[in-house]
Amino acid sequence: MGLMASAAGAGNDPVLLTVDGHDIPLSEFKYLYNKNNTQQVQPQTLDQYLGMFVDYKLKVADAEHAGIDTTSTFRNELATFRNELARPYMRDTEVEKRLIEEAYSRRREEVEVSHVMLRLDEGNEMRLDSIRKAIVSGKTTFEDAAKQYSADRHSAENGGRMGFIIPDRYPYAFEKVAYETPVGGISEVVNSGVGYHIIRVDSRRPTRGEVLVEHILRLTRGRSEQEIAEVRRCIDSLYNEAKNGADFKELARLHSQDPGTARNGGELPWFGSGAMVAEFDSVAFALADGEISEPFATRFGYHIIHKLDSRMLQPLDEVRGDIIRAMSKDERGNMPEMAVRDRLIATRHAKVLPKALKKIGKIIKDNGGYDSTAISRLYGENMVVATFDGGAPITLDQVMPSVPRTLSTDVDNAVSLIGGAAHGMLLNALEAQYRDNLASANAEYRNLLNEYRDGILLYEISNRNVWDRAARDSEGLNAYFRANASRYAWQQPKFKSFVLFASSDSVMQVALRYADSLSTDNPVAFVADMRRHFGNDVKVERVIAAKGENPITDYLAFDGDKAAAEASTSWKAFAAYKGRIIDAPEEAADVRGAAVTDYQAELDRRWVEELRRKYTVKVNNKVFEQLKRETQAHQE
Repeated sequence: MGLMASAAGAGNDPVLLTVDGHDIPLSEFKYLYNKNNTQQVQPQTLDQYLGMFVDYKLKVADAEHAGIDTTSTFRNELATFRNELARPYMRDTEVEKRLIEEAYSRRREEVEVSHVMLRLDEGNEMRLDSIRKAIVSGKTTFEDAAKQYSADRHSAENGGRMGFIIPDRYPYAFEKVAYETPVGGISEVVNSGVGYHIIRVDSRRPTRGEVLVEHILRLTRGRSEQEIAEVRRCIDSLYNEAKNGADFKELARLHSQDPGTARNGGELPWFGSGAMVAEFDSVAFALADGEISEPFATRFGYHIIHKLDSRMLQPLDEVRGDIIRAMSKDERGNMPEMAVRDRLIATRHAKVLPKALKKIGKIIKDNGGYDSTAISRLYGENMVVATFDGGAPITLDQVMPSVPRTLSTDVDNAVSLIGGAAHGMLLNALEAQYRDNLASANAEYRNLLNEYRDGILLYEISNRNVWDRAARDSEGLNAYFRANASRYAWQQPKFKSFVLFASSDSVMQVALRYADSLSTDNPVAFVADMRRHFGNDVKVERVIAAKGENPITDYLAFDGDKAAAEASTSWKAFAAYKGRIIDAPEEAADVRGAAVTDYQAELDRRWVEELRRKYTVKVNNKVFEQLKRETQAHQE
């Protein structure tokens, strides 16, 4: 349990310190202190962390004075993060929880269903409703209606029978009705997104769980009777081999014609009832664990199944991720967000104004339709079309750019397009208002957002004043090195040189002569000039290495083994250029990594000293001492 759970209570968030006139609440300090200490091997005391926290806030203040927070780059990055950060808070967790529990509850049961399906063509919804009424009234049977009318010809042949279904195998609208209809009941017409259906529930049973199997398939679809007979002889032979102890996986790899599983020894993922064709499903669940089935036929061909394992329904926590992934693929994925939107519409009294839509319709009608003239007139109307509490009214001229340019004489359709665009803009405005209010309403969100904001500013200002400066300020770096040369003493001498690599000995001779025409005072420029002149035929490296650190420098400077040096590179030739052995570093570049790191620390120290002189810091000692007492009591 961290400090966030103690100290300041709800509605009591006193100011802990003020930096450059900006008040910093106690909650922000505690949040960062707790987070920092969970990442430290040796946790800091409050006093230790306070000093570091003040330095951090001073740097942020300096970034603000530098105007970094006003740049478009900063604002765009922060806006993107804010929108992503707010996303989980824009979902109703109670709705999401209910949907997860509903999905898990349905996994406890399998539902046997039959259906009649019509395509999503105009008029088919009413037509299917008439078919339903004929079934309910006894004028026809469900089976005859399915055979005569259903667009699902596979189930139609069986009188509409689909068999047992389990969750997440069919569109959610279909599944929902199937699970909510009583045994013997016939549902109202439902639009699944792939068709119109009426569903009859034939029976229910507790879930049979899931099975894990591997199988061998020999295809028969499209084969002649003679060829099918040969396939049957083949599968019988494979069955006899498996029953006599042959490795089933190896048989599947060599002989199965299921391209999705053969390479995996025929193994399928765990599956439940209804996931496979009925014949395969029936055999798989009837087998005992470890048992091998006799060959059987499906519409794909002949199969043999080896049942590896079975399991009943797993605990919710173990399948929660699967349920959430399934929900994200259908309309349930948007329901938690829609619940928040609906609540915002209700609590903010948000609405698209009917009077405005009526006036828009009159303008379009008077114009004779929705065309460029009507659009021009609508742009000229300074009309409020939507309102919500606490936000600026939405006007027609704001909405019109997002209205599709679908020219039509259908007035109602044009008004519907404009009303839909206004509704979309209203939702966006409500969500923006909600995000803006999150920072004051939710401490977790506020702290994460502030941390990210300050992190961007800290990085940019630190890069300017420390990291990038240390890399660019060669004069300052060398001055720092000279003043602290004793820190960088070596245990043993090192070879300092350029090493030239060439594609041949002749190219090496040319490269060495050309190098003599250049200055090496600026090593970076020297290397760049050589690269420009020779391209990929020559490579130049600047090296500093002690004996034993590099086979090439060992050979060039310390009488090392030539064969080892040659084995360490693919280049045909290599040679030292202006190399010498030195006992101690001569310049910062000789110990660049360590020197730059130390110089950065020195620049940071000087910068913080300057910031402490430049900006005012006031600590509320009363609040801080109270926090220390509460922390001590909690630790005890």
